[in-house]
Amino acid sequence: MSLLNKLKGTGVALVTPFTKDLEVDYNGLTNLVKHVIKGKCEYVVVLGTTGESVTLSKEEKIAITATVIKAVKGRVPVVLGVGGNNTEDVIHTLKSTDFKGIDAILSVSPAYNKPSQAGIVAHFKVVAKASPVPVILYNVPGRTGSNMLASTTIKLARECKNVIAIKEASGNVEQIMSIIQQAPDQFLVISGDDGITLPLVAAGAVGVISVVANVYPLAYSSMVRAALKNDFVKSRKFHYGFYGLIPLLFEEGNPTGAKVVLKRLGVCGDDVRLPLVKVSIDLEKRIHTFMKSYKS
Repeated sequence: MSLLNKLKGTGVALVTPFTKDLEVDYNGLTNLVKHVIKGKCEYVVVLGTTGESVTLSKEEKIAITATVIKAVKGRVPVVLGVGGNNTEDVIHTLKSTDFKGIDAILSVSPAYNKPSQAGIVAHFKVVAKASPVPVILYNVPGRTGSNMLASTTIKLARECKNVIAIKEASGNVEQIMSIIQQAPDQFLVISGDDGITLPLVAAGAVGVISVVANVYPLAYSSMVRAALKNDFVKSRKFHYGFYGLIPLLFEEGNPTGAKVVLKRLGVCGDDVRLPLVKVSIDLEKRIHTFMKSYKS
Protein backbone atom coordinates (compact mmCIF):
# COMPACT_ATOMS: atom_id res chain seq x y z
CA MET A 1 0.00 0.00 0.00
CA SER A 2 1.32 3.46 -0.90
CA LEU A 3 1.97 6.10 1.74
CA LEU A 4 -0.87 8.21 0.34
CA ASN A 5 -3.32 5.40 0.98
CA LYS A 6 -1.89 4.75 4.44
CA LEU A 7 -2.55 8.39 5.38
CA LYS A 8 -6.26 8.09 4.62
CA GLY A 9 -8.22 7.71 7.82
CA THR A 10 -7.30 8.73 11.35
CA GLY A 11 -3.92 10.02 12.38
CA VAL A 12 -3.37 10.70 16.07
CA ALA A 13 -1.63 13.87 17.22
CA LEU A 14 0.02 12.16 20.17
CA VAL A 15 0.18 13.90 23.54
CA THR A 16 3.52 13.84 25.36
CA PRO A 17 3.02 12.30 28.81
CA PHE A 18 4.98 13.79 31.72
CA THR A 19 5.76 12.55 35.20
CA LYS A 20 4.75 14.58 38.25
CA ASP A 21 8.29 16.03 38.14
CA LEU A 22 7.52 17.11 34.56
CA GLU A 23 10.08 14.78 33.04
CA VAL A 24 9.01 12.97 29.86
CA ASP A 25 7.17 9.78 30.80
CA TYR A 26 8.47 7.36 28.20
CA ASN A 27 6.53 4.42 29.65
CA GLY A 28 3.34 6.45 29.43
CA LEU A 29 4.19 7.36 25.83
CA THR A 30 4.66 3.69 24.97
CA ASN A 31 1.30 2.90 26.60
CA LEU A 32 -0.33 5.64 24.54
CA VAL A 33 1.06 4.30 21.26
CA LYS A 34 -0.22 0.83 22.14
CA HIS A 35 -3.60 2.34 23.05
CA VAL A 36 -4.12 4.14 19.72
CA ILE A 37 -2.83 1.26 17.61
CA LYS A 38 -5.19 -1.10 19.45
CA GLY A 39 -7.87 1.45 18.58
CA LYS A 40 -7.14 0.84 14.87
CA CYS A 41 -5.93 4.34 14.04
CA GLU A 42 -4.15 4.52 10.71
CA TYR A 43 -1.03 6.49 11.73
CA VAL A 44 0.54 8.56 14.48
CA VAL A 45 1.94 12.08 14.56
CA VAL A 46 4.71 12.85 17.04
CA LEU A 47 5.92 16.31 18.18
CA GLY A 48 2.89 18.21 16.99
CA THR A 49 0.96 20.94 18.79
CA THR A 50 -0.83 18.39 20.96
CA GLY A 51 2.55 16.94 21.94
CA GLU A 52 3.53 20.25 23.58
CA SER A 53 6.52 20.30 21.25
CA VAL A 54 7.36 23.94 21.94
CA THR A 55 8.19 23.04 25.56
CA LEU A 56 10.52 20.15 24.67
CA SER A 57 14.31 20.27 24.39
CA LYS A 58 16.08 18.98 21.29
CA GLU A 59 17.33 16.00 23.28
CA GLU A 60 13.83 15.18 24.48
CA LYS A 61 12.44 15.42 20.96
CA ILE A 62 15.01 12.90 19.73
CA ALA A 63 14.25 10.51 22.59
CA ILE A 64 10.46 10.89 22.19
CA THR A 65 10.67 10.18 18.46
CA ALA A 66 12.82 7.10 19.07
CA THR A 67 10.38 5.85 21.72
CA VAL A 68 7.41 6.21 19.37
CA ILE A 69 9.20 4.47 16.50
CA LYS A 70 10.17 1.60 18.81
CA ALA A 71 6.63 1.27 20.16
CA VAL A 72 5.04 1.41 16.70
CA LYS A 73 7.22 -1.44 15.40
CA GLY A 74 6.43 -0.55 11.80
CA ARG A 75 2.73 -1.30 12.21
CA VAL A 76 1.54 2.18 11.14
CA PRO A 77 3.22 5.19 9.53
CA VAL A 78 4.94 7.72 11.77
CA VAL A 79 4.69 11.43 10.92
CA LEU A 80 7.15 13.80 12.60
CA GLY A 81 6.35 17.42 13.40
CA VAL A 82 9.10 19.65 12.01
CA GLY A 83 8.21 23.32 11.72
CA GLY A 84 8.79 26.78 13.09
CA ASN A 85 9.04 30.47 12.35
CA ASN A 86 12.80 30.39 11.66
CA THR A 87 13.20 28.81 8.24
CA GLU A 88 16.93 28.26 8.60
CA ASP A 89 16.42 26.48 11.91
CA VAL A 90 13.79 24.21 10.34
CA ILE A 91 16.26 23.33 7.57
CA HIS A 92 18.98 22.61 10.13
CA THR A 93 16.60 20.29 11.98
CA LEU A 94 15.75 18.45 8.77
CA LYS A 95 19.42 17.99 7.92
CA SER A 96 20.37 16.77 11.40
CA THR A 97 17.42 14.39 11.97
CA ASP A 98 17.69 10.62 11.60
CA PHE A 99 14.68 9.79 9.44
CA LYS A 100 14.86 6.03 9.87
CA GLY A 101 11.33 4.98 10.79
CA ILE A 102 9.80 8.34 9.79
CA ASP A 103 7.39 8.28 6.85
CA ALA A 104 6.57 11.99 6.46
CA ILE A 105 6.81 15.32 8.24
CA LEU A 106 4.05 17.65 9.37
CA SER A 107 5.24 21.22 8.98
CA VAL A 108 3.28 24.13 10.40
CA SER A 109 3.06 27.49 8.66
CA PRO A 110 5.40 30.00 10.38
CA ALA A 111 3.93 31.55 13.52
CA TYR A 112 4.39 35.04 14.97
CA ASN A 113 6.23 36.50 11.94
CA LYS A 114 2.94 36.83 10.02
CA PRO A 115 4.54 36.32 6.60
CA SER A 116 2.79 37.24 3.38
CA GLN A 117 1.41 34.47 1.19
CA ALA A 118 4.56 34.82 -0.96
CA GLY A 119 6.64 34.36 2.18
CA ILE A 120 4.72 31.22 3.15
CA VAL A 121 5.25 29.79 -0.33
CA ALA A 122 8.98 30.59 -0.23
CA HIS A 123 9.32 29.05 3.23
CA PHE A 124 7.65 25.78 2.28
CA LYS A 125 9.50 25.48 -1.01
CA VAL A 126 12.78 25.54 0.92
CA VAL A 127 11.42 23.06 3.47
CA ALA A 128 10.14 20.74 0.74
CA LYS A 129 13.51 20.80 -1.02
CA ALA A 130 15.36 19.97 2.20
CA SER A 131 13.03 17.24 3.46
CA PRO A 132 14.08 13.66 2.66
CA VAL A 133 10.50 12.47 3.22
CA PRO A 134 7.11 13.74 2.00
CA VAL A 135 5.72 16.93 3.52
CA ILE A 136 2.27 17.49 5.01
CA LEU A 137 1.51 21.20 5.28
CA TYR A 138 -0.23 22.42 8.44
CA ASN A 139 -2.46 25.50 8.45
CA VAL A 140 -3.66 26.58 11.90
CA PRO A 141 -4.20 30.35 11.86
CA GLY A 142 -5.63 30.36 15.38
CA ARG A 143 -2.09 29.57 16.59
CA THR A 144 0.16 31.02 13.90
CA GLY A 145 -1.49 34.42 13.48
CA SER A 146 -1.71 34.06 9.70
CA ASN A 147 -3.84 32.01 7.33
CA MET A 148 -2.60 30.03 4.36
CA LEU A 149 -5.07 30.86 1.62
CA ALA A 150 -6.44 28.10 -0.57
CA SER A 151 -4.50 29.54 -3.52
CA THR A 152 -1.27 29.24 -1.52
CA THR A 153 -1.91 25.61 -0.68
CA ILE A 154 -2.78 24.79 -4.28
CA LYS A 155 0.37 26.54 -5.55
CA LEU A 156 2.56 24.47 -3.23
CA ALA A 157 0.68 21.27 -4.10
CA ARG A 158 1.28 21.86 -7.79
CA GLU A 159 4.87 23.11 -7.66
CA CYS A 160 6.43 20.89 -4.96
CA LYS A 161 6.45 17.19 -5.81
CA ASN A 162 6.94 16.00 -2.24
CA VAL A 163 4.24 18.23 -0.73
CA ILE A 164 1.59 15.54 -0.57
CA ALA A 165 -1.08 16.81 1.82
CA ILE A 166 -2.34 19.53 4.12
CA LYS A 167 -3.71 19.35 7.64
CA GLU A 168 -6.28 22.13 7.49
CA ALA A 169 -7.22 23.56 10.87
CA SER A 170 -8.49 26.97 9.79
CA GLY A 171 -12.06 26.01 10.64
CA ASN A 172 -13.05 27.72 7.39
CA VAL A 173 -15.13 25.09 5.64
CA GLU A 174 -15.47 27.11 2.44
CA GLN A 175 -11.68 27.51 2.22
CA ILE A 176 -11.14 23.80 2.82
CA MET A 177 -13.70 22.82 0.20
CA SER A 178 -11.98 25.16 -2.25
CA ILE A 179 -8.72 23.29 -1.68
CA ILE A 180 -10.46 19.93 -2.14
CA GLN A 181 -12.04 21.14 -5.39
CA GLN A 182 -8.82 22.53 -6.89
CA ALA A 183 -6.19 20.15 -5.53
CA PRO A 184 -4.15 18.01 -7.93
CA ASP A 185 -4.91 14.31 -8.08
CA GLN A 186 -3.39 12.42 -5.13
CA PHE A 187 -3.02 15.55 -2.96
CA LEU A 188 -4.63 14.80 0.39
CA VAL A 189 -6.76 17.23 2.36
CA ILE A 190 -6.82 16.23 6.04
CA SER A 191 -9.07 17.72 8.70
CA GLY A 192 -7.32 19.42 11.58
CA ASP A 193 -10.49 20.02 13.61
CA ASP A 194 -12.13 17.06 15.34
CA GLY A 195 -15.56 18.66 15.44
CA ILE A 196 -15.89 19.14 11.68
CA THR A 197 -14.13 16.04 10.40
CA LEU A 198 -17.37 14.29 9.47
CA PRO A 199 -18.69 17.08 7.20
CA LEU A 200 -15.22 17.58 5.71
CA VAL A 201 -14.95 13.90 4.80
CA ALA A 202 -18.39 14.17 3.24
CA ALA A 203 -17.02 17.07 1.18
CA GLY A 204 -13.97 15.09 0.05
CA ALA A 205 -11.34 15.21 2.80
CA VAL A 206 -9.50 11.92 3.36
CA GLY A 207 -9.48 11.85 7.14
CA VAL A 208 -8.14 13.70 10.16
CA ILE A 209 -5.16 14.30 12.38
CA SER A 210 -7.01 14.07 15.65
CA VAL A 211 -6.75 14.98 19.33
CA VAL A 212 -9.87 13.04 20.35
CA ALA A 213 -8.36 9.85 18.90
CA ASN A 214 -5.82 9.90 21.73
CA VAL A 215 -8.63 9.08 24.14
CA TYR A 216 -11.27 7.20 22.14
CA PRO A 217 -9.27 5.88 19.17
CA LEU A 218 -11.57 3.03 18.20
CA ALA A 219 -14.75 5.13 18.13
CA TYR A 220 -13.09 8.01 16.32
CA SER A 221 -11.32 5.90 13.70
CA SER A 222 -14.51 3.89 13.15
CA MET A 223 -16.40 7.13 12.51
CA VAL A 224 -13.86 8.23 9.92
CA ARG A 225 -13.72 4.87 8.15
CA ALA A 226 -17.51 4.71 7.97
CA ALA A 227 -17.64 8.22 6.51
CA LEU A 228 -14.99 7.35 3.91
CA LYS A 229 -17.23 4.45 2.86
CA ASN A 230 -20.20 6.85 2.60
CA ASP A 231 -21.93 5.11 5.50
CA PHE A 232 -23.11 8.32 7.11
CA VAL A 233 -25.76 6.68 9.26
CA LYS A 234 -23.05 4.73 11.07
CA SER A 235 -20.55 7.60 11.10
CA ARG A 236 -23.09 10.04 12.54
CA LYS A 237 -23.80 7.64 15.40
CA PHE A 238 -20.12 7.67 16.40
CA HIS A 239 -19.77 11.40 15.75
CA TYR A 240 -22.61 12.48 18.00
CA GLY A 241 -21.56 9.96 20.62
CA PHE A 242 -18.34 11.81 21.45
CA TYR A 243 -19.29 15.23 20.04
CA GLY A 244 -20.10 16.65 23.47
CA LEU A 245 -16.60 15.85 24.68
CA ILE A 246 -14.77 17.85 22.01
CA PRO A 247 -15.34 21.37 23.42
CA LEU A 248 -14.48 20.10 26.90
CA LEU A 249 -11.10 18.83 25.72
CA PHE A 250 -10.15 22.24 24.35
CA GLU A 251 -11.88 24.52 26.85
CA GLU A 252 -8.76 25.25 28.91
CA GLY A 253 -6.09 24.53 26.34
CA ASN A 254 -4.91 21.52 24.39
CA PRO A 255 -3.91 18.85 25.48
CA THR A 256 -5.00 19.49 29.07
CA GLY A 257 -8.47 17.99 28.59
CA ALA A 258 -7.22 14.97 26.67
CA LYS A 259 -4.76 14.18 29.43
CA VAL A 260 -7.56 14.17 32.02
CA VAL A 261 -9.32 11.44 30.03
CA LEU A 262 -6.10 9.49 29.48
CA LYS A 263 -5.38 9.53 33.21
CA ARG A 264 -8.89 8.27 33.94
CA LEU A 265 -8.39 5.50 31.37
CA GLY A 266 -5.09 4.51 32.98
CA VAL A 267 -2.98 5.25 29.91
CA CYS A 268 -0.78 8.03 31.30
CA GLY A 269 -0.84 11.00 33.67
CA ASP A 270 -2.41 14.43 33.24
CA ASP A 271 0.61 16.63 33.94
CA VAL A 272 1.47 19.44 31.50
CA ARG A 273 4.33 21.90 31.24
CA LEU A 274 4.01 25.63 31.75
CA PRO A 275 2.60 27.84 30.42
CA LEU A 276 -0.16 25.21 30.31
CA VAL A 277 -1.66 24.19 33.64
CA LYS A 278 -3.96 21.34 34.64
CA VAL A 279 -7.66 21.87 34.06
CA SER A 280 -9.84 23.42 36.74
CA ILE A 281 -11.71 21.20 39.18
CA ASP A 282 -14.99 22.20 37.56
CA LEU A 283 -13.87 21.18 34.06
CA GLU A 284 -12.36 17.95 35.35
CA LYS A 285 -15.71 17.06 36.92
CA ARG A 286 -17.56 17.78 33.68
CA ILE A 287 -15.13 15.62 31.70
CA HIS A 288 -15.54 12.78 34.19
CA THR A 289 -19.31 13.15 34.01
CA PHE A 290 -19.17 12.79 30.23
CA MET A 291 -16.97 9.71 30.52
CA LYS A 292 -19.41 8.02 32.92
CA SER A 293 -22.27 8.48 30.48
CA TYR A 294 -20.32 7.80 27.27
CA LYS A 295 -21.11 4.66 25.31
CA SER A 296 -18.87 4.05 22.33
